[in-house]
Amino acid sequence: MLYFSAELIFTNIGKPLTKKVIVTDNDGTILDITDKSNVTADVMEIKGAIVPGFVNAHCHLELSHFRGKLPTGTGLIPFIRSVVTLRDSPELEIQQAIKNADEEMYQNGIVAVGDISNKLDTAATKDSSKISYYTFVEMFDFLQEDEAQNTLDQYLEVYNNQSTKGQNKRSCVPHAPYSVSKNLFNLINDQNNDQKTVSIHNQETPHENQFFINKKGDLIDFYDGFGMDLSQFQATGMPSIDYALTHMDSDLKTLFIHNTICDKRDIEAAQNWNDKTYWITCPNANLFIENQLPNYQTFIDSNAKMGVGTDSLSSNWQLSILEEIKTIQRFQSFLDTETLIRWSSYNSAEALGYDQLGSIEIGKQPGLVALEGLNNRGDKLCDVLSASRLI
Repeated sequence: MLYFSAELIFTNIGKPLTKKVIVTDNDGTILDITDKSNVTADVMEIKGAIVPGFVNAHCHLELSHFRGKLPTGTGLIPFIRSVVTLRDSPELEIQQAIKNADEEMYQNGIVAVGDISNKLDTAATKDSSKISYYTFVEMFDFLQEDEAQNTLDQYLEVYNNQSTKGQNKRSCVPHAPYSVSKNLFNLINDQNNDQKTVSIHNQETPHENQFFINKKGDLIDFYDGFGMDLSQFQATGMPSIDYALTHMDSDLKTLFIHNTICDKRDIEAAQNWNDKTYWITCPNANLFIENQLPNYQTFIDSNAKMGVGTDSLSSNWQLSILEEIKTIQRFQSFLDTETLIRWSSYNSAEALGYDQLGSIEIGKQPGLVALEGLNNRGDKLCDVLSASRLI
C-alpha cells in the first residue's frame, strides 16, 4: 500500500482536508482516507496540496506539431486559415509531436482527455497511452448541404479506426455552428446513441454571431477565400448557438467549447434545451487567439457546469490544466481555488463520463497530483510551482 499526505487535500467531496492520509493500492485505487495518527507506515508528505488527477476536457492532440509555429493575437478567423493551410507536415514529425504531447499531459497530472480528431494520426498513441481518451471525431462541410453525405462517409473511416482500448471512447461530433450544414447535423445525430457525449466549438469570436444574425462579418471573407458557396445559407437573426441548439440532439450530454462571448441569455437557452450541458473553457487558448476571456461570473450566476481544457499546442504554450486554472484566477481572482480544482477534475470527468475519476473517494481510482507550493489556505494558485503526478 501507498500513503500520501499534504497540508491540504482537495477531495472534491466537501471542504479540503487537513492532517489526513490517503491510502491507495499500487494501482491507485483509494483504500482509505484516515487520520495521520492511525498510520505507522512511511507517508509521502507534500508541501502544498494533493488534488485528484486533472481531466483535460478539450484538446486537439493531432495538432501538437504546430507548437510555436503560429502567431498569437490574430483572431479566430486568421488562426483557422493558418491551421487549414499549414496543417500538413512530415509524418514522423507529426507522430513524435503527438507522443511528446501525450507524455507531457501525463507528467502534468492529466488522467483523461476529451480529444478532437479529424484524422487517424493520434490513434496509435492513444492505444498505448497511460491516459484515457474520449475521442470526438469532428466533422465539417462548411455549410455545403449537398456535401453532407460525402463528408460523413469520409469521417466514418476516422471514427471506425479510433482507439477504443481500455477506457478509451469515441463519438461523432460537429465542429462549430458556422461550419456544419443542417444535413450534416442530422447525419451526425444518427450516428450517436443516447449513451454518447458530443462537443461543439461555440462563440469564440463576435464574427460567429454576426454571421448568423445578418450574414455579415469576417466569416464571409473566410468562405470566399476558400471558394465556398454560401447561397444556401440564410441568416437566422439569432446568435450562432441557437442554430446549434436547433439541429443537435438534446438527449446527448453536450460540451460547449470556448464560449468566449457567451452571455446569460445564451447559457440559459442551452441549459433549458438540455440539462446535460457542460461549458468547457480553454483560457490560455482564448488569450492566444482572441486575447479575450469569458466572463466567468455570468456562468456562475447561471449555475453552469464548467469544465477546463487546454485546446492544442497550435493555440497554447503548454498542455497543463494547472496553467489553465492559474490563468483563470490571475485574471478573474474572485474564483477560489477549490472551485477551480473542481472544474478541472470532477466536472470535467463528469462531462466525459469517467466516473472513477474526479474525486478522492474510497473505491475510486482518480490519480493523485501534488501541487507544490500552494499555501495552507489554498487560496493562491499563482504560488503553485508545479503539478506533478503522484500515482
